[in-house]
Amino acid sequence: MVEPLFIAQGTSPLLLLPQMANRHGLVAGATGTGKTVTLQVMAEAFSRIGVPVFAADVKGDLSGISQPGTDNPKIAERVKKLKLADFSFAGCPTTFWDVFGEQGHPVRATISEMGPLLLGRLLNLNDTQEGVLTLVFKIADDNQLLLLDLKDLQAMLQYVGDHAKDFQTQYGNISAASIGAIQRGLLGIQQQGGEKFFGEPALNLDDLIQTDAQGHGVVNILAADKLNQSPKLYATFLLWMLTSLFEHLPEAGDPEKPKLVFFFDEAHLLFSDLPKIIEDKVVQVVRLIRSKGVGVYFVTQNPLDIPQTVLGQLGNRVQHALRAFTPQDQKAVKTAAETFRSNPKLDVGKAITELALGEALVSFLDENGTPGVVERALICPPHSQIGPITPGQRQELIKSSVVAGVYENAVDRESAFEVLRARASQSGGTATVAPGQAAPSPPWYENIPGMSSHGRRGDNLADAVAKSAARAMGSSLGRQIVRGVLGSLLGGNKR
Repeated sequence: MVEPLFIAQGTSPLLLLPQMANRHGLVAGATGTGKTVTLQVMAEAFSRIGVPVFAADVKGDLSGISQPGTDNPKIAERVKKLKLADFSFAGCPTTFWDVFGEQGHPVRATISEMGPLLLGRLLNLNDTQEGVLTLVFKIADDNQLLLLDLKDLQAMLQYVGDHAKDFQTQYGNISAASIGAIQRGLLGIQQQGGEKFFGEPALNLDDLIQTDAQGHGVVNILAADKLNQSPKLYATFLLWMLTSLFEHLPEAGDPEKPKLVFFFDEAHLLFSDLPKIIEDKVVQVVRLIRSKGVGVYFVTQNPLDIPQTVLGQLGNRVQHALRAFTPQDQKAVKTAAETFRSNPKLDVGKAITELALGEALVSFLDENGTPGVVERALICPPHSQIGPITPGQRQELIKSSVVAGVYENAVDRESAFEVLRARASQSGGTATVAPGQAAPSPPWYENIPGMSSHGRRGDNLADAVAKSAARAMGSSLGRQIVRGVLGSLLGGNKR
């Protein structure tokens, strides 16, 4: 049996049971009340028992978890107050990731993996525009055209737009205005650096579920300080990861400890302006992913940021101080107080506004899955460094990582862009996806940013089509081209 995790001290030690850690949790509190340190303490505890962790580092100060901490008066005072006789400093095995490839290993997904539903949210499309995007994906599927990176999707949009009449009978009306809106949205993503996220090699989720030679779980830190400047990209990326894990992992039943713990910082960004159809699927994923052995912990300022349908599934709670300056704040305090199992010896509503730095109201699930009585408690001090590491330390860790060199070099293989361009060049400028189509003028591929008729490949039509078809069949074993995991949850194609 795995030892319980000592997270905080109230009238007695408050222990997070590993077998209940996949029942999810919430870390909440106003800015500056200690949420990040609590996240760090919990991540360390999971790592020590061999559970890998994924966490987004929004403020840039979580990287210190990779280094042993050092003595300072506040840590010494906390250790003494909690009577931690065997306390020692230690870092955790850490892998750094970065969508932009600057502060960690690059993280990529293909356009097909993302799927039209998540892309539609990322591009802020309306229902009509999202319908057109879905049709473009369908046409690409039906013609075995792989959508891997942005230029593939841009090429496909351009081509479908130029030949809308030819597709009308089979697929329905395709609005030129919608095509234009989607293209403008893609250009906006490019300007934010988002094109670095789409492509290959795509992230292998198994690389996140690793332990070191001592059996400690690897803590995967996503550098999100820059990514968070594009809130929709940040939220869409983490939602993609969560749903990908749900799709990827096998059923685990009731494991003695999680396979992976996923900390979702700035959780309000996920649920801000979230379409109902996606919110329903988020609820479904959160409800079901625990059976895959994944624990999801939302980190946010205000419990009201989380929909009630999700909040009700978060059994392990750490609530730092909230401020009650406005009616909305007072409502948040009341909501937070009501979500705990009451303690007759504690006025929870009053205590929430009085908590000092490093204090929290804590309630963890017991061995029967019942929420414990809420207690006012001191969070344990972290064993690792509080605050960021230096750029030099980060680079050394990146170079020595087990995945060093795996994701650094982007791969641009034949996909929709190359195949359509090859068909166009073989037919003298007429690219045919279906019989009877007219040639676009000017050539569609001249309109793709950074691309021209003097492209990367020189394959003829037969070679290009054969290579694309072989890859599609080989990678999916005869199933349709990858659609995207959230799409599969909505009844689309599975990977």
